[in-house]
Amino acid sequence: MTTLVQCEIESSVASITMDDGKVNALSLRMLGELNAALDRAAAEQAVVVLGGRPGVFSAGFDLPVLRAGGWEAITMFRAGFELAERLLSYPRPVVIACSGHAMAMGAFLLLSGDYRIGTRGAFKLAANEVAIGVTMPRAALEILAHRLNPACFTRTTLLSETFSPDNAIEAGFFDRVVDAAELRPTAAQVVAMVSALDAPAFAATKLRARQRMLASIRSGIETDHVELCRLFAPRG
Repeated sequence: MTTLVQCEIESSVASITMDDGKVNALSLRMLGELNAALDRAAAEQAVVVLGGRPGVFSAGFDLPVLRAGGWEAITMFRAGFELAERLLSYPRPVVIACSGHAMAMGAFLLLSGDYRIGTRGAFKLAANEVAIGVTMPRAALEILAHRLNPACFTRTTLLSETFSPDNAIEAGFFDRVVDAAELRPTAAQVVAMVSALDAPAFAATKLRARQRMLASIRSGIETDHVELCRLFAPRG
């Protein structure tokens, strides 16, 4: 079976790449392989560079599974936000190399990086839950509130506004936007910068700075899980 996630570790840098040949849907299998890659990175105390395939970082959850409901949907939903929580608390720097579209859960993973580099082009960045009839998850709201510029929070969450790389820095999705050919070299430059930081001080400061947010995300995951169980859990 072809793997959906490639993980290469060299010189304490873990390059993790999602590629399902389509839109990098965050299925249970994709999420499992991402966690396995992070396990490897953590064991090596490696800086992480997380990217996608050309033209797309991730379009979010596997929608057919989510729409079908049941335990698979419940488990996938929870696993997605637990992965975001893991990235936000990962003890080494996490650099996101966003190669294209990032939608819904894909955008939440993007926002869970410590430094986020985007690619110029006709790409979409959005938390479009309200537009497709989904009440924004509590855990997602915490991530968005922490990472987006306040002026864009309502536009993103309530109005499902779609952003492009051109205005994504202003909104708070990206720290930097470059041409596609410069994405990996720029990520390498950022990795060189963050690798020089004192690792224990970085890890402690990251957790201290995000302590309240992480607690709120964890609480949101638990509350959302209970609600999803009521909505989706098989009866009988």
